Amino acid sequence: MNAESGLIAPAAARPPRNYRIIAVVAALALTMETIDATALVSALPTIARDFGVPATNLSALITAYLLSLAIFIPLSGRLADRFGSRTVFQAAILLFMASSLVCAAAPSIDGMIAARFVQGMAGAMMNPIARLVVLRSAPRHQMVSANSWLILPSTLGPILGPPLGGFLVTYVGWRWIFYINLPIGLAAVMLVSLLFDQHRAPHRARLDLAGFMLSSLSIALLLFGLQAATRDGEAALAAMLLLVGATFGAAYLRHARTREHPILDMRLLGLRQFRLSLVGGSLTRITQGAQPYLLPLMFQLGFGMSAAAAGTIVLATAAGALVTKLFAAPVLKRAGFRTALLVNGVLASAGYAAAGLFRPGWPWGSMVAILFVSGVAMSFQFSAYNVLVYEEIPPERMSAATSFHTTFQQLLLSVGVSLAAVVLHGAMTAGGRRIPAFGDFTIAFAVVCAISATATVVNWRFPSGAGAKIGGRDA
Repeated sequence: MNAESGLIAPAAARPPRNYRIIAVVAALALTMETIDATALVSALPTIARDFGVPATNLSALITAYLLSLAIFIPLSGRLADRFGSRTVFQAAILLFMASSLVCAAAPSIDGMIAARFVQGMAGAMMNPIARLVVLRSAPRHQMVSANSWLILPSTLGPILGPPLGGFLVTYVGWRWIFYINLPIGLAAVMLVSLLFDQHRAPHRARLDLAGFMLSSLSIALLLFGLQAATRDGEAALAAMLLLVGATFGAAYLRHARTREHPILDMRLLGLRQFRLSLVGGSLTRITQGAQPYLLPLMFQLGFGMSAAAAGTIVLATAAGALVTKLFAAPVLKRAGFRTALLVNGVLASAGYAAAGLFRPGWPWGSMVAILFVSGVAMSFQFSAYNVLVYEEIPPERMSAATSFHTTFQQLLLSVGVSLAAVVLHGAMTAGGRRIPAFGDFTIAFAVVCAISATATVVNWRFPSGAGAKIGGRDA
């Protein structure tokens, strides 16, 4: 295999294992990440109370992590090429555990934000390496199944996170949200030692340090600008950060055209299905990033629910995502990727927009049903995008495509959280309120879902035979 592809199995390696086994082991570490993230959202109002700050100001605890992911994911492939995929994967898990301890012991919000940034560095090493190893272990015609096996175990995180976070916050204390990462992390380290081969590229491309600095500064400044827009009296600072971030982004685009191996290879956008999947998936991830932030806040601040009760009802979206993995592959094969994306994309956006209309008088059953269906639809959408994005990618460019795609996944999730916080804050300010009202949440859901709905235009441009090479129906 070409060295550029990264993560190449050595000639003396033991016979390759079934991709399902590799996926389950890799997903154990990803489950640790997702439990941590989803449980933390349930704890935001309690953390805000303990530190004496408004709950809406704590979106930085989420975006700091997602920002770090977006910045450092492009380095993951290069580090794995140099030090080996197993070594980097294990080191990332250990770093995640250490930073979790710091989060639990943090004496201030600023300390927690810094520790969350370090957690993001660790997560940036785990996610793309896990995805790349699993996709390389599966035959091309089984990529839909391989992607589902990778996502299926990690779906336990969103399922367990909200109720577990709510239980810990209500009965034990929010710091235990971070302590539970320790046993999961230790189990993952041991299993990786036993079951993962050491993959390393014999010939490594030179690190694009200048490109890394330009792209990192652009991403960081853009997201910091969105964060500043959620705080009173910082509109001028937000505008300056957004402008400077866009300038660094333009500088990176010029730089990337002159490099043989840029840190983010923009030439991949010349591949039609990669480009359409990236753009459509990015628009849709605005809602995916926003809803785990908005829903727990709405149920706790608006409905007056405890963290445990809010976590339980939000569980419906994760349950829907889990169920999706059981039928995504056959439905995509029968209906075709393009048709499925067009129809289901509208349903996913409409479902979460309807969640913004929830009020205390609504029956619990109807709210759970809407969230369940929305979780099914959103998860199904990403089951299609996450496979289509690789259909035209040759093996020697798989590593670059994985880094590029995963970076934008995490970046847009962070943008979703920041945008939701900006809109919610703007609605509160317009109404002269310090605590959001139901109408403020309705506006926030409507804005992010309207953006995701524009992905329909992108989905229309997929060819009718998209997905035929990777498990879809014949063109």
